[in-house]
Amino acid sequence: MHIKTKLEEILPAVIKELFDVDVDEKTVLIQKTRKEFEGDFTVVIFPFTKILKKSPEDIGKKLGEVLVEKVKEVESFNVIKGFLNLTLKAEYWLEFFVDHHSDIYFGCNEPLAEKPVVVEFSSPNTNKPLHLGHIRNNLLGDSVSRILEAYGHNVKKVNLVNDRGIHICKSMLAWLKWGKGASPESTGKKGDQLVGDFYVLFEQEYRKQISELVDSGKTKEQAEKDAQLIIEAREMLKKWENGDDEVVKVWKMMNEWVYEGFDVTYNRMGISFDKIYHESQTYLLGREIVEQGVQRNVFYRKPDGGVWADLSKEGLDDKLLLRPDGTSVYITQDIGTAELRYEDFDPSKMIYVVGNEQNYHFDVLKKLLKKLDKPYSDSVFHLSYGMVELPEGKMKSREGTVVDADDLMDLMEKTAEEITEELGKTEGMTGEQKQDLYKKVGLGALKYFILKVDPKKNMVFNPNESIDFNGHTAPFILYTYARIHSVLRKAPNDKLLPLKKTISPEKLAVKEKELLKLLHDYPAMVHESAKDLNPAVIANYVYELAKEFNQFYHDHSILNEPDNEISEFRIRLASFTGIVVRSAMGLLGIDVVDRM
Repeated sequence: MHIKTKLEEILPAVIKELFDVDVDEKTVLIQKTRKEFEGDFTVVIFPFTKILKKSPEDIGKKLGEVLVEKVKEVESFNVIKGFLNLTLKAEYWLEFFVDHHSDIYFGCNEPLAEKPVVVEFSSPNTNKPLHLGHIRNNLLGDSVSRILEAYGHNVKKVNLVNDRGIHICKSMLAWLKWGKGASPESTGKKGDQLVGDFYVLFEQEYRKQISELVDSGKTKEQAEKDAQLIIEAREMLKKWENGDDEVVKVWKMMNEWVYEGFDVTYNRMGISFDKIYHESQTYLLGREIVEQGVQRNVFYRKPDGGVWADLSKEGLDDKLLLRPDGTSVYITQDIGTAELRYEDFDPSKMIYVVGNEQNYHFDVLKKLLKKLDKPYSDSVFHLSYGMVELPEGKMKSREGTVVDADDLMDLMEKTAEEITEELGKTEGMTGEQKQDLYKKVGLGALKYFILKVDPKKNMVFNPNESIDFNGHTAPFILYTYARIHSVLRKAPNDKLLPLKKTISPEKLAVKEKELLKLLHDYPAMVHESAKDLNPAVIANYVYELAKEFNQFYHDHSILNEPDNEISEFRIRLASFTGIVVRSAMGLLGIDVVDRM
């Protein structure tokens, strides 16, 4: 049993024994002792003062005396104001080490016997390539999935491709008007990038038409509706929804170009899915469910034919579900997709990784599903995240100012190459080994820099800052892992076998104990990260672990330690640290490197 759990269970009984008062287990708060104070775990006394009608110092002193007497792991205590700081015996940390130091699955739980958790992420449009915003979405969704799996959940990763709608028709119309039969083969471009170029071209020509109409006396709002290009795009959407053969043929062709391009980018990022849904296959089911809602008087139809939901009782505005011409809106296909996922997986939870600009949308979706009496309405969870920008500022797809995901990964690899060569990190490597290193360092730097930030926060991605070997970065952590492996390569083979016993407690140095304490924290970090759906917990933890190892490495000799018992212990302590660093980085989707 984890010592924190043990203390949480025993404290109510100790309080009952000392003060003859029952306390709720929820009032027992135990946390790691802050670094500036002596101790390993801290019991927060303040919640007990009103109940026990005694000073926190008095309560803390009496509790500490009993815990030292009754809990074999507790060596001593001190009380500072309303905090009882407990110091554990060295034997506890060394027993923990012997039990777990060779466990490559340390921190991971056995599979839970429960329904699967569905995580939707990526959700690209087929009118443009993946960009920096998609990168944050993909990395967050992938890492959350890995963390939930490590915690024991059965995770299904799904992608909803937005392959229909007016934005798709814009790219198609521009290709028909100005493409001259261009294809990925004829241009040498990735399909998603080629289609994205036509989307930008449409917007450029559309703005010209708007400007001309405004000059002729129309308002901007009217000009945006009356411009010939947007009228043609709307007509194309109607034809598509009516199954027009020629329109559908172009749609299929251009979408296939995009899918092939997406696959290249996904593979490069290390992203995969258990199932891919397409909006073109889900919106009809959504429309059918909406029509059923009208028949049941859950929704209502206006005189113009549009279908709406009255959400005034839920504290929201009325929501359009079907346009007067019968075409669907985003919420319609989301209703259909949710129904399909329920049929496919019967999940305990459906997590949608979508930017915070869609907070209202998902609030509405949950309320609509509730009104429809869907049994899965409470399982919908929106994992909302903030915008990501470059130092130069915001990106706009329609203006062609987005940072293409492929271009950004190219830049990261190039930057990694320049910096690793400059620092002499590739000495003695073959050309193939160097290329592998550049890819892992570059992509690792990109992933870590994004994932170390709490998802809810907006962030600025700085490529150069992300590859600082001395900063709060992946390269610093990867170099630490490579350093550990350098030690292990030089260590005698017999000193890499699992230990059955370890050093005597009096030999445990302060830095060794601090490293053990951090390793001890790893399962709790996985739990917290899974509970909060926040990879930043793992990212910041593994950085602290790497820092602590480097301080230990600086202060203590490992291979040249004259005491053989201590040397063996330190070799295995380094190995254990490497296991946890590798595991934690893996939860972020980052590959470690053995040499650097």
